[in-house]
Amino acid sequence: MSHVEEFALGDSIIHQLDPRAKIIAAAAFSTAVALNTSLAVTAAAITIPVTLALLARMNLRAVFRRLLIVNGFVLLLGVSLPFTYSGQVLWTIGPLHIHEQGLRHAALIGLKSNVIVLTLMALLGTSPVFHLAHALSHMGAPEKLVHIFFFCFRYVHVIHEEYHRLIDAMKIRAFRPRTDLHTYRAYAYLVGMLLVRSFDRSLRIMEAMRCRGFKGKFYILHHYNMRQTDYLVTAASLLLSSSLLALS
Repeated sequence: MSHVEEFALGDSIIHQLDPRAKIIAAAAFSTAVALNTSLAVTAAAITIPVTLALLARMNLRAVFRRLLIVNGFVLLLGVSLPFTYSGQVLWTIGPLHIHEQGLRHAALIGLKSNVIVLTLMALLGTSPVFHLAHALSHMGAPEKLVHIFFFCFRYVHVIHEEYHRLIDAMKIRAFRPRTDLHTYRAYAYLVGMLLVRSFDRSLRIMEAMRCRGFKGKFYILHHYNMRQTDYLVTAASLLLSSSLLALS
């Protein structure tokens, strides 16, 4: 199983939910959080994904590691927004002014990002990608969109492995990155070779699929059945999402 699916193995109550219920719950709750404008409500909403993560018995170290990546980007906004967003000035540092509205927006964006990412990890991350693609087909999503979603996941790690093979080949040839023209040229060649090899791999995959009779459609042999628990989770998520929007 790919490292992308490290949370998909388990037998918790979250893992056992129907993927369709998870997709609906994740989409509804994430949309409500994204549209919410209340800092207090958004802060309170983080208890939902935290509870889901605990129920799913997820590896907390892996969860924090992924949240750190997200917060690395959020930190850039947190540093710039208080100085660039107009409004009431709280502090002055030389020629720079820290605005209250900027701090509020930075905190709101940070909270929203963490709530949404943690929700997606707790709900969608606890299902294998193949199950999610299967569920999207059941829900009537366009087949081409489902195929793109599935193949992107299936071959991202293949391209990642190809990248590491090229990097290892460069290191064997005594390549050491520096801030000079040779390094920039080497990385440009690396990106170019990665694109060429990815294109060649895609052609080989398509030929192999055609040899096996692929005609643009995956046939579903197993069908999901929504249980009472799945309906309750779906209804609760829609009700909770509506409440978040009403309180914003």
